[in-house]
Amino acid sequence: MKILHFIPTIDQNSGGTASYIQLLAAELGKLEDLYIATASSEHPLKIDNAKIIFIPCNWNEKKLMKTAWVNLLNTIHPDIIHVNCCWLPQCAWAQLWAQKLGYKVILTPHGMLEPWIMKRHYWTRKIPALLLYQKKAIVNANCLHATAESEKINLMKLGYNKNIEVIANGIDVNNIRLKQSWKRNDKLLFLSRIHVKKGIEFLLEAIAELKDKLKGYTIYIAGEGDTNYIKQLKEKTISLGIKDLISFCGGVYGNKKWELFQQADLFILPTYSENFGIVVAEALASGTPVITTKGTPWKELETEQCGWWIEIGSGPLIEALKSFLSYSEEELEIMGKNGRELIEKRYSAYKMATDLITLYKKTINE
Repeated sequence: MKILHFIPTIDQNSGGTASYIQLLAAELGKLEDLYIATASSEHPLKIDNAKIIFIPCNWNEKKLMKTAWVNLLNTIHPDIIHVNCCWLPQCAWAQLWAQKLGYKVILTPHGMLEPWIMKRHYWTRKIPALLLYQKKAIVNANCLHATAESEKINLMKLGYNKNIEVIANGIDVNNIRLKQSWKRNDKLLFLSRIHVKKGIEFLLEAIAELKDKLKGYTIYIAGEGDTNYIKQLKEKTISLGIKDLISFCGGVYGNKKWELFQQADLFILPTYSENFGIVVAEALASGTPVITTKGTPWKELETEQCGWWIEIGSGPLIEALKSFLSYSEEELEIMGKNGRELIEKRYSAYKMATDLITLYKKTINE
């Protein structure tokens, strides 16, 4: 089977969607012929087991993109096309042009149709995009791919397209080393894109409330984002009196990223909204307990006893951090090993790839 994915960018600074493609390709490309069409960028992720085709993808290159995309379709004749992301017109164009040629298209929103995202800039950006192209793309997709039951429920509430399949994201768990010691290092970690959606202000406020209990700790905030927003966060650490506790690391990749996961006593993602939260899975695979919010689908943190699944806000985060501080190293080790077992059992990249192949075959035959 020939599978063609379209994604606007695979640049390493673009966040979890590009990382998703990288992880998926590692397994899917072993099983089927995988092509990925995307824009060229300064720092593209290294993607194995796939043929990468760079095409014009800027919003002002519509004619160039259409020519390149249609030529690509006519050259490789894929069996199925999988479009990743929403809100950028390029994604809707790729879907439209493919379906006009008779191809079936799977659309993965990657959480971009979740309620928090929908409400953000609703009148200035979302409504115009929905009217111009985005609603039509969702309605016309042959299938919507959700990564969690909670995302499927929210997509159903939109009412645009009821043909929704849930396939969880996966990670390359076999290549993630489980930490060997749960001796406290007095290190807490946030690692994700630096964006207002991620709830970093809640983390800073919680740290400020508990700063006496956290003396000697370092709280690492790793990731790239808007320069002005990062400046605002740094200024907030000063106003809260926690500047000496917080370390802004910038973007971290490769071994440095895994070192941070290994060394952290706790991983914290106080986000407003995630369709999956691949960094949560990476932390758990490393054996690091996690605090994240009910804006994510990670209820299993509680059911599998590997972390804290909390309401959104600084108050619930403060209480979870107090609970973490009360745990013994032996209890943290049990949580860490529970988390690793959860990822091995339910969230391997191989399972994600095989489940998607099943979905592709079903969609082709419908």
